[in-house]
Amino acid sequence: MTLPEVQNAISEKKICVLIPTYNNEKTLKRVIDGVLEYTENIIVVNDGSTDSTKEILSQYPQINAISLPENKGKGNGLKIGFRKAKKSGYNYAITIDSDGQHYPNDIPVFVEALLNENEDVLLIGNRNMSQDGIPKKSSFGNRFSNFWFWFETGIKLEDTQSGYRLYPLHRIPKKYFTPKFEFEIEIIVRTAWRHVHVKNVPIKVLYDPAERVSHFRPFKDFTRISILNTILVTITLLYIIPRNFVNNFKKKSFKRFIKEDVLESDGTNRNKAFSIALGVFIGLSPFWGFQTLLVISLAVLFKLNKVLAFVASNVSLPPFIPFIIAASLFLGSPFVSGNSDIFSQELNFDLVKNNLLQYIIGSMILASTASVISGIATFLFLNRVSPEIS
Repeated sequence: MTLPEVQNAISEKKICVLIPTYNNEKTLKRVIDGVLEYTENIIVVNDGSTDSTKEILSQYPQINAISLPENKGKGNGLKIGFRKAKKSGYNYAITIDSDGQHYPNDIPVFVEALLNENEDVLLIGNRNMSQDGIPKKSSFGNRFSNFWFWFETGIKLEDTQSGYRLYPLHRIPKKYFTPKFEFEIEIIVRTAWRHVHVKNVPIKVLYDPAERVSHFRPFKDFTRISILNTILVTITLLYIIPRNFVNNFKKKSFKRFIKEDVLESDGTNRNKAFSIALGVFIGLSPFWGFQTLLVISLAVLFKLNKVLAFVASNVSLPPFIPFIIAASLFLGSPFVSGNSDIFSQELNFDLVKNNLLQYIIGSMILASTASVISGIATFLFLNRVSPEIS
């Protein structure tokens, strides 16, 4: 794209550039000057800087500068910047770090990518972390973040930690729970949960130890990020995946759901059969209260069909529980000495408590047997109705 085309697109799409900054006096002016070549729609959030940042910003009366009295973290600065951008009538915000690692002349990359989309999208700059000069700790942290983002959203990206991004302001969440570096993980995960596409675009990156000032605290911030990912994973397993499954089921007829999401879903017939077998095994095993968490985690670990495994795990629906308990106690009775006459007692949880070992052994036998039978039956059925071409 030519410079006038980029400038016109920025104006028509109502895009602003948001620059959060904290004690980056060495590089801030260079970043602002580079962005001004494309637009004056700039919002700078000075997050309590104690260097000459205020004096530098005073040289740019044409931009919108917000100075906070004290440093409260990058996430807090971005939240304030997003609110200001929305109030100012912008639809999109390109965020660029002020530490000099990002090149303002990559702004056309984001603009062109946005113009090629037919719907709102969140774009993240891909810094190509395998190139020479990238610190190993940054490369490792990025791979770590990429894995958890994929686990939480199902979206595979090559770079999830880059601060050079384009946000669709009217599609991102309105409220957030994190104030610092982990905010940039929270916002992309929760935006993806809102069914907004999240994609990478290629950008350049500069790591100059003489100029760059990093405020990332390895132990504290990594701990905060790990806690956040633990919470996001829990929400994913207990709410997001079941929600998506139910919503997908509601949108289709039962016949169409079975055909498209089961018979013609990704994976071989063997993979689907193993998914059903896993779900049945977990559903009948004595892991009540943790079945959804276990079945989804294991399905991800073994690269099985999460939907099929989740559906199959619901074999232990409430109406069937008394029969499952009875069958488990019956199968476990030969392995436990003492009174095992379950038919002379009322089937309830007191019975399970009094015969806990008998129930556990029996439930594992029941789960294993039913798992093998359901897996074989599913494989034979799928091969009959949807044979694979070798």
